[in-house]
Amino acid sequence: MQQQRASIVIHGIGTLVTPARVPAPIRGADLRQVVEIPGAAIAIGDDGSILASGVEADVRAAITTGEDTRFHDARGALAIPGFVDCHTHPVFAGDRAAEFELRNQGASYEEIHAAGGGIRASVAKTRAALDDGSIGPQVRKHLDWMLAAGTTTAEGKSGYALTLHHELESLRMLGAIAEDHPIRIVRTLLAAHTVPVEFDGDPDGYIDQVAIPAVREAAATGLASAADVFLERGSFDRTQAHRYLTAARDAGLAARLHGDQFSDQGGIELAIEVGARSIDHLEALEPGDDRLRTLAASDVAGVLLPLSSLFLGRPYAPGRVLADAGAIVALASDFNPGSSYGESMSVAITLACLGCKLTAAEALTAATINAAWVLGLHDRVGRLDVGYRGDVVLLDQPALAHLPYHVGTPGIQSVFVGGMLVGAPSGSHA
Repeated sequence: MQQQRASIVIHGIGTLVTPARVPAPIRGADLRQVVEIPGAAIAIGDDGSILASGVEADVRAAITTGEDTRFHDARGALAIPGFVDCHTHPVFAGDRAAEFELRNQGASYEEIHAAGGGIRASVAKTRAALDDGSIGPQVRKHLDWMLAAGTTTAEGKSGYALTLHHELESLRMLGAIAEDHPIRIVRTLLAAHTVPVEFDGDPDGYIDQVAIPAVREAAATGLASAADVFLERGSFDRTQAHRYLTAARDAGLAARLHGDQFSDQGGIELAIEVGARSIDHLEALEPGDDRLRTLAASDVAGVLLPLSSLFLGRPYAPGRVLADAGAIVALASDFNPGSSYGESMSVAITLACLGCKLTAAEALTAATINAAWVLGLHDRVGRLDVGYRGDVVLLDQPALAHLPYHVGTPGIQSVFVGGMLVGAPSGSHA
């Protein structure tokens, strides 16, 4: 086979860790298997894809280099794939720090939402910021935070504007920012997030007059590849969610659900019925619930959002039971202004191990290739293998076990997206 010319060679890697080399989504016993290669290197071509990865001597023998080839010394770092955050809400204005204080004083998320706080509290600010064009810098800042934390691919939802115009404008604005931002963004329409004040008491009217027209327009204009719904008390019921997701499916969008966060509203059954890509949250799913096995037997991923559990003081989703039952398990941050104001996937991994009882290997796989599968990108991102995009995070850690063990920050040395060095918080040297 003819050798290919490398644009960049990341060498001096202490250990390279990547998910098991089996077809995605990875489930069952394979979920806890990773490939670990000491003394490794990664060669990336001009198109940003990986040409060779593995033992350094083998990588150097498989490629050619030239005067313009860049060499980056990893200095013994641990190399993992860039994180794939498959559930985020980056398009919002302002903050809800006051609600954080209220919860600390005993108010529940549902009580705050019913009193006009929660999602609705962000809507007015977001609409105004979309109208005057001031929201862009805040959204860009959110993506910068994610990138600095090692996220190289992310899903980004609308859902904090809740008019036909503003929901579509949220997606347009996110797409415009994504054109020159290193993070690869996959856009999801969350028009069915909650019922805005102007439709108070009329969720069916909102679904028919705003959410479904938004689905059709977003699909027709290519503004989104998926549609999401918040199936929960105080937002939308199963019948309304079914109508919305069916319209999305008919328009060519993938279906996603927020489900079983606070209560069982039939989300698992609905997700399977409409062929959803995932159901996200699952904090209200009891370990002994028969629906757990129903989900595990399906091709619907269960996306764990443990930062939300921490933030709201809620139970953690039964990740251990789901994994043992053979479910497709993915992991995300749920970054948003009210219930998970945190963009760090490394913290999500720590909490997935502590709260959801996953192993470090399972959590890494859930946060990379399985999350990529949820987004339909599993053939391009989420592994450090030949043909995948050169998204690499170098950690100042000796082994994978230290990723969840080092709470708060995994000691990120460098971040590469498509072979381009985009972050070097610790001051890396080429």
